[in-house]
Amino acid sequence: MIQELGPGFRLTLIFTILTGLLYPAVMTGLSQLIFPHQANGSLITVNGKVVGSSSIAQAFTRPEYFHPRPSSAGSGYDGAYSYGSNFGPTSAKLLRGTTKTDDKKNEVVDFDGINLRIVHYCLDNDIPYESSRPLDQFKDAQGNLDDVKLIKAFNDDKTPLVFAAKTPIPSDAVTASSSGLDPHISPANADAQAQRVAKSRGASVDQLKQLIAESTEKADFTFLGESRVNVLMLNIALDQKFPVQ
Repeated sequence: MIQELGPGFRLTLIFTILTGLLYPAVMTGLSQLIFPHQANGSLITVNGKVVGSSSIAQAFTRPEYFHPRPSSAGSGYDGAYSYGSNFGPTSAKLLRGTTKTDDKKNEVVDFDGINLRIVHYCLDNDIPYESSRPLDQFKDAQGNLDDVKLIKAFNDDKTPLVFAAKTPIPSDAVTASSSGLDPHISPANADAQAQRVAKSRGASVDQLKQLIAESTEKADFTFLGESRVNVLMLNIALDQKFPVQ
């Protein structure tokens, strides 16, 4: 019995050392030698302070900054919960959103949905729209849009709310990436936000669009992928060139 177990035990020990210790050690060493920036998380430092990673999106929400794509990763942009919504293009939940009851018995947003994202994108960026009902009907006592009311209106079986932008909206503005962590947006998405950011910064739209053009990364090797803008890097350049007044 012991003789039969011996070869298996020795092989287990050998492969544990090879694949569990030596291989990770060699790969880590090579990564640190060849790609030290990427191996350490692609961290970006401004004035001696780490402000984020160029490889993982973060939630910029203030009007004076460019905003990233939506995210379904955890509570949003959480690297520990990297995933998309996994809803198909005909999913009612993906399109209309859903609500739920929280621990305090309050009805809250469960999943926002593309329709709600379009509403906020249009309002945030002064994009003209058409609505089957005035949006004032969906505001709370403070005058803010009530997302729960909007989602319920979109899901109304009898007279659902119909809301549409009058000009095309970039798809990445209202859909998440498969990982929920994509740090990039399309140049068209950035351009659509330029007016809002310019107004908040006291700059001109042309100045902001020039900055976007300077920050646009071309497709890899000119044919792999598409042109893209890293939101973190764009916002850092924005703070440097057009600080908030």
